Amino acid sequence: MTEIQRPGALYQQVAAAIRAAILSGEFAPDSLLPSEAQLMARYSVSRPTVRNAIAALRAEGLIDVRHGKGSFVRSSGQPTLTLERRINRTTDSKFVMPNGDAWQEAEEPSSYRTRTTKATGRLLGLGEEEAVFGCDRLLIDTATGARAMHRTLIPFEVAEAVPVLADEPCKPPAAIYRVLTQDGHKLWWSETVRARMPLPDERTTLHLPDATPILHVARVAHGADDRPLTLEELRIGADRAELAYRITADKQPARRART
Repeated sequence: MTEIQRPGALYQQVAAAIRAAILSGEFAPDSLLPSEAQLMARYSVSRPTVRNAIAALRAEGLIDVRHGKGSFVRSSGQPTLTLERRINRTTDSKFVMPNGDAWQEAEEPSSYRTRTTKATGRLLGLGEEEAVFGCDRLLIDTATGARAMHRTLIPFEVAEAVPVLADEPCKPPAAIYRVLTQDGHKLWWSETVRARMPLPDERTTLHLPDATPILHVARVAHGADDRPLTLEELRIGADRAELAYRITADKQPARRART
């Protein structure tokens, strides 16, 4: 039996004791926690106190409650999927996306017309409410079961100059890059990554456990004069994936000699 200090909120003391047992390895990753009755006896507290403690640890992301099975310690292992954030180009001017062969479409892509938000407009160099073509994909990695939401946004102005993009906005990214290159664009890319808590539809679609953030990756393809041409957004559970980058050193512009 573990003695619980009574000052302060009792459920927080119980949560702290269970947290310590998890971090010490007494309750191992992926293992089933003792039942409510066992925790009540262990800490000499009431059922509501145990339930409040479990709820607090669930909100922290330490515990995953599986209905009908009990409370389990969340895995502390490494992400199951490494996403190589590189773009390769073959000798015949085709683009190859690392990890591209791993993903399968879980359902038919959805194409539509929409407008920029403040966030997407900023990335595309546009204002809010600017017209864009959109394409949404739900992807699944067959080896790990990881799911990802992928979105492509193409401004109307870009699609008007390259009509095939207006006709087929749901082309895969590598195919879009090739079309833009064939149209004379010399491409380069910028990418940002942020972690945030998922919206309800993202949590449901990605099959995320409680208290699990997502990685939100935004990649912009740029053309001449650094003009943004397309925006891709990838959303995936932060517990399932990690991002890997290859970084090279840019050449520093030569300084002009003073005369």
